[in-house]
Amino acid sequence: MASQWQNFLGNLGQWRGSFTGISPDGALLKHTPSLLTLAPGETDAAGAITMVRFGLQRFEGGDTTAAPSSDLSQEYRSLGKQVVFFDSGSFCKGSLQLAPGTVFGAEFGFIQGDRRHRLVLLYSEAGARDQLVLIREFRVGSAASEHAPLTAEQLQGAWRGSSATISSDWPEPDCGPGEAVFGPEKLQALQWLPDGGYVRWPKQVSHRQAFSVEAGWLTAPNRLERLIRRYDASGAWLSATQELLSR
Repeated sequence: MASQWQNFLGNLGQWRGSFTGISPDGALLKHTPSLLTLAPGETDAAGAITMVRFGLQRFEGGDTTAAPSSDLSQEYRSLGKQVVFFDSGSFCKGSLQLAPGTVFGAEFGFIQGDRRHRLVLLYSEAGARDQLVLIREFRVGSAASEHAPLTAEQLQGAWRGSSATISSDWPEPDCGPGEAVFGPEKLQALQWLPDGGYVRWPKQVSHRQAFSVEAGWLTAPNRLERLIRRYDASGAWLSATQELLSR
């Protein structure tokens, strides 16, 4: 089974995309083009990649031929406990602990072929929904295209496949069958997104009550991927699950 680092390397490449803010009621807010680069850096004697260079350019004015409005770069030699990478390269990360008076957030990252679909969800210090940030990315030089917005009709019904769960106290995934049934009540709790995505995020989160947040990405009529992040009744991160489902 691949290591977390090897799974992370599945995201290497240059990705052109955009960051789009979305309000809790679904209104599209600020839209900023971007260029993300994840490039091999140092290698060991066996040729294995031991460092990855990260670069993120944003273009606030919308013109990607102009100088970027921000240019962030850093190097990765290891991964923090707050992030979990699955065998497909998809990942989720977020706060390790929800505490009173602190901002809470999580990110879900899906990858398939020449596409990445990422979603960041943010809560205020009072634990109320604040904003979503949808990041749609396309591998530079590919012909990859965006998916249509997701609808309830596409998702409803039963899905089956595989599941992998990584807990906070054990880094190896617990793998098994996966299943999801989307009925009227479950569908009503979802917020639909552009590019075939959805999110389930409680209106309010608290360190006194267990909760979970979830994102999904439909890349074909019969292929659904779900990422779920769970917290216990003390606000501590409990586990993360990936489900790869079909029908």
